[in-house]
Amino acid sequence: MDFSLPKVMGILNITPDSFFEGSRKQTEKEIAGRVIQIMEEGADIIDIGGYSSRPSATYVDEAAEISRLEYGLKILFREIPNAIVSVDTFRSEVAKRCVEDFGVAIINDIAAGSLDPKMFETVARLQVPYIIMHLRGTPQTMMQHTNYENIMQEIFCYFAEKVNQLHQMGVNDIWIDPGFGFSKTTSQNYEILEKLEEFLIFELPVLVGFSRKTMIREVIETSPAESLNGTTALNMFALTKDIHILRVHDVKEAVQTVKLFNKIKNTNE
Repeated sequence: MDFSLPKVMGILNITPDSFFEGSRKQTEKEIAGRVIQIMEEGADIIDIGGYSSRPSATYVDEAAEISRLEYGLKILFREIPNAIVSVDTFRSEVAKRCVEDFGVAIINDIAAGSLDPKMFETVARLQVPYIIMHLRGTPQTMMQHTNYENIMQEIFCYFAEKVNQLHQMGVNDIWIDPGFGFSKTTSQNYEILEKLEEFLIFELPVLVGFSRKTMIREVIETSPAESLNGTTALNMFALTKDIHILRVHDVKEAVQTVKLFNKIKNTNE
């Protein structure tokens, strides 16, 4: 994938409990409509998830997660056979099934292998792009793990260790996600955002996901349903830091933001 221009990843939640109610799609009609919407609005990637990772999310067992994803992926590829799809999962067996049985192209792991010891070897065997995110604890406990002495230093050490381990196992197509909203307070999220360009030192694609999250809602005192404007503002700021992928609920607005950013950037070239 050519990252000379920023990409947009559209979120497809096959879940009943994602924090943004408007993103929950469960019936065949809802899923098909959402898939078509994501692609028509200009997304480069569809990110499908069957396990909500919001704070204090309800635990979902592996069989239920696989069942949800199989149902969703059948509909997705029926509607858009050539879609580039990532699967949002921290379980190696789920990742394996989605890649081998459906042709999913990318694994998006919020835990970077820390919640499944077989994930790294699975990714190495599958040889697909692998998104590693910074997380402490689990979705159920992560907000109990926000005590850092130096948050940027600790996140950098986390990624350095993970990337080195993956390279030693033969995984070279790695993307990194700082994990906004995961194991971080609102003030910590903004500290990371302000220093976002520092992640470019890894010379790997950097993905960010702010879409309608608490870090926006707490500052502008609004609900997930009313957080689009705040999301767009942070997406534009992130683009000025030269990140590569925006993960969003609202694809049309993100694509427009990328176009405007590129126009500004290329005005004097």
